[in-house]
Amino acid sequence: MNKIKFIFLLYLIITASACVSNKDIAYFQFDEVDQSKVSNKFQTIFKPDDLLQITISSDDLEATKPFNLPVASFGTSNSAVGQPRQQTYLIDSKGEIDFPVLGKLKLGGLTREEALELFDNKLDPDYIKNPTVNIRISNFKISVYGDVKKPGTYTIPNERVSILDAIGLAGDLNISGKRKNVMVIREENNQKNKYFVDLTSNKTLTSPVYYLQQNDAVYVEHNYARIQSASSNTNTSLFISVTGLIITIVSLLTR
Repeated sequence: MNKIKFIFLLYLIITASACVSNKDIAYFQFDEVDQSKVSNKFQTIFKPDDLLQITISSDDLEATKPFNLPVASFGTSNSAVGQPRQQTYLIDSKGEIDFPVLGKLKLGGLTREEALELFDNKLDPDYIKNPTVNIRISNFKISVYGDVKKPGTYTIPNERVSILDAIGLAGDLNISGKRKNVMVIREENNQKNKYFVDLTSNKTLTSPVYYLQQNDAVYVEHNYARIQSASSNTNTSLFISVTGLIITIVSLLTR
């Protein structure tokens, strides 16, 4: 009878150690959210190393040509090769670009709306009346590292990506990923700042990093069990643990 009790106890121990609680892996389980703080407004802020594609248009096509310079590759015969594409402008370490006709323009630190207003003031009425300006970041990217299925750097075509979108691009967290302490690293005012998000909480929806900025990095930490098993095969570790427990129980029974 004692042997049966010990075997049953052993079964419970092994089962309990293998179980993962739903509260450790399910997203958005708790916390009330103030809906007035949930915003769908996303604001792009231009930063050094952003590669911008800037298009100027108006009813007067001739007036816009000096501001929309095409780029083409040239062959050995000095003739254009391939399809011409539009010039891009890199924001330098000072936050500036060198734009045709207008010269140096400081865009670093400006929102999209502020940058559009700057161009409008520079162009109208001296160069173009009622211009339409479009600015797009052509190298907008985010990175996802750590305990996810597909870690890596992802280029975002529409510049609007939430932390959930980023995790989806990375194939979601592994079971061993810590959902309560996801870190977002963001460069702000020439400093690297860290933000922490609890994906099991509804308050994620009101986090300042719910919408990611260009070059943000998302890091998912491994849980303790994953770290402990990193130096050895998981099955081997489990086998050794169970074998040791069985030997201990058998020794107690045979005394």
